[in-house]
Amino acid sequence: MPEIVQRRWEANLAGGSRRKRQSFTFGAFVPDAIATSNQQTSFETGALLAEADAAIARLNEDSSLLGFEALGPLLLRSEAVASSRIEKMAVSQQNLARALFDPRAAKGTALTVAANVRVMERAIAIGDRDGSIRIEDLAEIHDVLMEPDDVPGAGEFRTEQNWIGGSSDSPIDAVFIPAPHELVPALLEDLVAYMNREDLPPVAQAAIAHAQMETIHPFADGNGRVGRALIHLVLRKRGLATRFVPPVSIVLATRPNSYVAGLVGFREGNVDGWLASFASACIQAASFSLELADAVRNLQATWRAKADGPRAGSAAARIIELLPARPILTAMTARAALRTSHEAARLALISLETSGVLRKISSGNWDRTYAATDLFDLIKAYEDRVRSRAVPISTGQGDPGGVGDSDDEHDRPF
Repeated sequence: MPEIVQRRWEANLAGGSRRKRQSFTFGAFVPDAIATSNQQTSFETGALLAEADAAIARLNEDSSLLGFEALGPLLLRSEAVASSRIEKMAVSQQNLARALFDPRAAKGTALTVAANVRVMERAIAIGDRDGSIRIEDLAEIHDVLMEPDDVPGAGEFRTEQNWIGGSSDSPIDAVFIPAPHELVPALLEDLVAYMNREDLPPVAQAAIAHAQMETIHPFADGNGRVGRALIHLVLRKRGLATRFVPPVSIVLATRPNSYVAGLVGFREGNVDGWLASFASACIQAASFSLELADAVRNLQATWRAKADGPRAGSAAARIIELLPARPILTAMTARAALRTSHEAARLALISLETSGVLRKISSGNWDRTYAATDLFDLIKAYEDRVRSRAVPISTGQGDPGGVGDSDDEHDRPF
C-alpha cells in the first residue's frame, strides 16, 4: 500500500504572513513499488489496451508510409509542442521550426520547447539503445531539457522537498507533496526496473511508468515533460513505435483536467481508470497521425503540381520530400541534407519559391532562408481538429489542479 510519511516543516521567520511563518507537520506521499507488479484490469480496459497496442503497431507498419520517414520528425515536433502546452508554454510550429533551425537566435518559449524536441529525440535514442534503462538515463533526459535555462539542478535529482500547488513559501496549502528526497533514488531504481520488463503490454507499461514518474516527482522542475518523454522511451524500447511516435500529448492536452484527474486517480488506486484513459489517448493519437500523414502527402502532391512536376531525383523533388522534416531551409542546409552541390540546392530553392512552394523569410541575398509556410498552416488546422474531436475517457475524478511542472509547482527547500 502507498504510505504517507510525516515530515516537519520548520518556519522561516524572515517574512510572509503569520500563518506561513509557522512550523507544522505535513504528510509526503510514497507510492507502492512497481518493479514486480502485475496490474489486473477490467475486461473493458484490457480490450482498450490491446486496441491501443494494435493502433500504434498499425501506424508504424502501415505500408503506405514506407519511405515517408519525414513524417517522424513532424510527429515528434507535434508531441513536444503539445507536451509543453500542458505546462502552459505555447509556441507555434513555425516559431519552433525557427528555433530548431537556428538555436542561437531562439528566445523564450520557443527555445524551451525546442529543448523539449531534443528531449524526445534523446528519449527515443535511449529506447533504441541496447542494454537496460538506468536512472542515469532519466538524469540525462532532464539535463537536455534544462540546458537552455542554465539553472542549477539540471540533470540532478532533487535534494530537497518539493510540492505542487499552494504557496511558494511552504507546502502548507499544497495540492500534492511527493516523497521525501532521500527516498527518490530507491523509487527511481524501482521505476527503471519496471521499465526494463518485457512481459507487459507496452501501452500499459508506458502508462504506468509515466504516472509513477509523475508521482515520484524526482526533479526540482521539468517533471511533466520528462515524464511524458518516458512514454515514448518505453514504446520504442518495447519495439512498438519503431518508426513513428504517436503524439499522445496532443490528445492529453485537449482535456488537461481529465489528464490530471487520471494521474491523481492512479496514485489513489484507480489504476484501471488511468489505463483506460491513457489507452484511449494512444488510440486517438495513432489515428490522428495517419490522418496527418494523408494530409501532408496531399500537400506534397500540391507542391509538385505547383512546381510543374519536378523530375524524380532532382534537387527540387527531393526538397519537397524533405520539407515535412525540415520545413525551414537554406542552400547550405539543403545541400548538406541532400548531399548535392551548393548551386543545385540554391537554384532548387529559388525555383520552389517562384512556384509558391516556399516563402523567403530572411532579408539579404546571401544564404537566404526559406520556409514551407503551407505546412505550418496545415499542422495548425490539424491540431485544431484534434482539439475539437479528441474525447479522453472520464476517470471519475474531479479537477485536482496543477500537473507536471506547471506554474502550480513550487520547489522550495526546508
